[in-house]
Amino acid sequence: MFPLPPTAAPSLEAIEIERALTRAAYLNASARRHAVLAALAGVPLDRAAVALLRRLADSEPLRLGELAQQLAVEASHVTRQVQQLERSGHVVRVPDPDDGRALRVRLTPLGADAVARVRDIGARGMQLALADWSPEELRQLALLFGRMVDALLAYAVDEGQAPDTPTD
Repeated sequence: MFPLPPTAAPSLEAIEIERALTRAAYLNASARRHAVLAALAGVPLDRAAVALLRRLADSEPLRLGELAQQLAVEASHVTRQVQQLERSGHVVRVPDPDDGRALRVRLTPLGADAVARVRDIGARGMQLALADWSPEELRQLALLFGRMVDALLAYAVDEGQAPDTPTD
C-alpha cells in the first residue's frame, strides 16, 4: 500500500492524472482491444502470453520467478504460460550463466517477431488516435509521460512493491 502524506490533500491535477491513468489502464487491459490488436498483428496469443513476451523483449533472459515478480502474477501462471509459449515456439529455456542448476526464459526469433508486430500495430493505432496533435505536443507528451512512469516505478520500488512495468 502506498503511504499517504500526513496532511496534504491531493491536488486537482493529481486527481485528474489518476483518473486518466485508470481509464487508459482499463482500455489497455480490455480483452476486446487485445483481440483486435492481436488479430491485426496476426499474433494468435492471449493477453497474458503477449504481456510475457513483451516483458522478455525488454530484458535479458529471466528466471520464471523473476518473470512472475515483474508481471505481478503467481509463479504457477508464468510456468503454464511459458510451457505454452515453448510449445508454440515463441520462447525457449536456456541455462542460467550464473547458476548451472537454473534456467532462464528467452525469446525465440518467432517470439521477437510477434512482439514487434503487436508493438507496430499498437504504435500505428496510437499515431492515428493522436493524429491531430502537433509534433511539439507529441514530444511533450512522450517526455512527460515517460518521466511520470519512471517516477511511479521508482516510487513502487522504494515502497518495496514489485515494479509493474506496462505491457505496452
